[in-house]
Amino acid sequence: MLVNGMIAKDCRDHFTGIVCAILLSATVSSGAQGADAADQPQPTLTNIAYGPHERQVLDFWRAAGCESRPLLVYIHGGAWTTGDKGKKMPLLKPFLDRGISCAAINYRLAPDHPLPAPVHDAARAIQFLRTRARDWNIDESRIGLTGPSAGACTSMWLLLHDDLADPMAEDPVLRQSTRVCAAAVQVGQTSIDPRVLEEWMGPKVLSHPMIFHAVGEMTAEAALRNYDLHRRVYAEFSPINHVDAKDPPLFLDCSAEMELPARDAGHGIHHPVHGVKLKERSDGVGHECHLMVPGHASSLRYASQSAFLIDKLSAQ
Repeated sequence: MLVNGMIAKDCRDHFTGIVCAILLSATVSSGAQGADAADQPQPTLTNIAYGPHERQVLDFWRAAGCESRPLLVYIHGGAWTTGDKGKKMPLLKPFLDRGISCAAINYRLAPDHPLPAPVHDAARAIQFLRTRARDWNIDESRIGLTGPSAGACTSMWLLLHDDLADPMAEDPVLRQSTRVCAAAVQVGQTSIDPRVLEEWMGPKVLSHPMIFHAVGEMTAEAALRNYDLHRRVYAEFSPINHVDAKDPPLFLDCSAEMELPARDAGHGIHHPVHGVKLKERSDGVGHECHLMVPGHASSLRYASQSAFLIDKLSAQ
């Protein structure tokens, strides 16, 4: 019933947006996720350090053109415990062909580096990229995010969270803004709070390592036993807790596996309920959020996440 209500709302989107989505989707594949480094154009710059840790590095692809270019930043998935910037990234050529530069980042991993490290590393990467705006022809007003799973959770947190810029910081990177103009993400977690997740989709999700490694625990039992110790971290890094009407637009691409309760931890951590709940919250406050759940929900304004990103990043 909730999802059908969202379809009805999206059907009121302006007709010209539908036409735009059709034209874009004809030339941009909606199945662009999952490409590895061998499928990509060669980066302009590789393994550029944005911080002192060996994982704090990024690759950069510079789009052609003399004027400042929009930038799409890819944040990899892997439950904040594994993964690499060269894996399962979107095909970059369609964006580069439209004058959108691209970057892909690594970040420190849990449980050795629990929250806030993985998410704050991504924030620092955005700040670092802004310090290179003049040299790399980056339009600071048009930076977008994409990524799957934990990369999606991080992207949504950055999109919805207040700016982390500290104008008084000794480190000039930290004086830069962390705000972005849009994000399109796949199968992301809109809450990481185990009590919230159990209520949404049943107890099996709690055994996923992302939930307990994120706070430095080694087992689900330890995370639940020490829940009060971690409560504030779980609340802070659940994107759904930061939604307001002024946040930039979001496109959520979810799986079609809507059955409840979740059949196992992997199903639960990527369950479409994550997207349904955030869409419900966004609609309630007037935030622009597009939800795609095959067979259940869609946005008539945008046929794919690629169409959404190209539209938002190309907007002047």
